[in-house]
Amino acid sequence: MEPITMAMGLAQFAPQIIKWITGSDRASDAARHVAQIAQQVTGKQGADALEVFKADPQKVLEFRQAVLAQEVDLDKAYLTDRADARRRDLALEQAGIHNTRANLMVAMDVVGLIACLVGMIALGWVRAKHPEAISEGVFGALLAQLSTFASYFGLCLRDAHQFEFGSSRGSKQKDLLAASGWASGVSGINKQGS
Repeated sequence: MEPITMAMGLAQFAPQIIKWITGSDRASDAARHVAQIAQQVTGKQGADALEVFKADPQKVLEFRQAVLAQEVDLDKAYLTDRADARRRDLALEQAGIHNTRANLMVAMDVVGLIACLVGMIALGWVRAKHPEAISEGVFGALLAQLSTFASYFGLCLRDAHQFEFGSSRGSKQKDLLAASGWASGVSGINKQGS
């Protein structure tokens, strides 16, 4: 079983795994690490380990405890990946280059979120003014789709804010990583300039 597929299956037993195996250049390394933890706990590999967890709640508890014990190492890999991107942005800024791609992505997220919210308001207005025009089932389905899209755009904006300013959990670590990256980026630029 491929490591990321295995890790996604294991996420049902330890949901924090998801953040380590999505949106990171080091996702496959994290997935292999999580699969190794599962193998250590169960003595089985791949789908066989998943079957052990499905059958034995005690093994699930052991797996969760083992993941928690390794959480710092997995978080470091995850944060290092984010720090590399932050270092790149800081180096670009120091060189006087704007990250147009990131700015455009955030702008598109804002536009998408506003469009979804306006669509939800318009849908509600049509339903209120002309109840016979949209059946209850169609109204519910359209509203669900619009709210799903709005949540995607909202999550993208949240991720952009967490990238720029840090999230509430582990912000000090991220700030330290970014600061060390900024310092090394500045010293690298200063060396190149001199």
